[in-house]
Amino acid sequence: MSLENKVAIVTGAARGIGFAVAKRFVMDGAKVVIADVDDEAGEAAVEDLSGLGTVMYIHCNVAERLDVRNMVAETLNAYGDIDVLVNNAGIVVGAEFLDLEEDDFDKVLSINLKGAFLCSQAVARHMVEKVDNGGDPGCIINMSSINSVVAIPNQIPYCVSKGGMTQLTKTTALSLAKYGIRVNAIGPGSIMTEMLASVNSDPAAKNRIMSRTPMLRIGEPSEIAGVAAFLASEDAGYVTGQTIFADGGRMPLNYTVAVPEDD
Repeated sequence: MSLENKVAIVTGAARGIGFAVAKRFVMDGAKVVIADVDDEAGEAAVEDLSGLGTVMYIHCNVAERLDVRNMVAETLNAYGDIDVLVNNAGIVVGAEFLDLEEDDFDKVLSINLKGAFLCSQAVARHMVEKVDNGGDPGCIINMSSINSVVAIPNQIPYCVSKGGMTQLTKTTALSLAKYGIRVNAIGPGSIMTEMLASVNSDPAAKNRIMSRTPMLRIGEPSEIAGVAAFLASEDAGYVTGQTIFADGGRMPLNYTVAVPEDD
């Protein structure tokens, strides 16, 4: 129980990778806040995890400063502390560069990047106050992507937001290091979420994914949750400002790999 009695907020945790992180944290003994804008899915996630430990749902649009402030206040009111923040909330809007709408660009950046900034700042202020009063420093984990480095031409705002997440991670880590507060990121590759399910069901699209994945399989959300659990634990006590890429070997690859044909 490496996170026993720790309090963790996971944004965008109603489903997908965020849900997997919330589940792992609950299983590791943390008291978890699932923050999301999908109330139905958020409440369902709490129902799914409540038998494993302590978990609650808070409605929060991370792009709205008031929502973020209320999320922090509700968490402190319920659990009295915040030890871990996982900035997982994010959206995707696909369009070719020449056709991309300004509103869509702004929407993705406001949730994926501005939201991480607002949540980090609000939680870090509590963490710094706690350290000043003799408490233990907490940590912040940002959900980045391999697309912080490599790009997809019809996912401009998403890729830009994840590139920004890399620098947000580094600058925040440097700013908070003197308090002992660690800030790191996770860069998932192709992970089996609802977003990828349609691609995985298309043989040609799946072949393209496999051709750039040396491990020749799609990752599971639980594997990303395992990295988050490590970064949230004392085992990562000297790790800050880093992005850990969990991508089946894609980032080191400078060519494609041969994919066996299905029987």
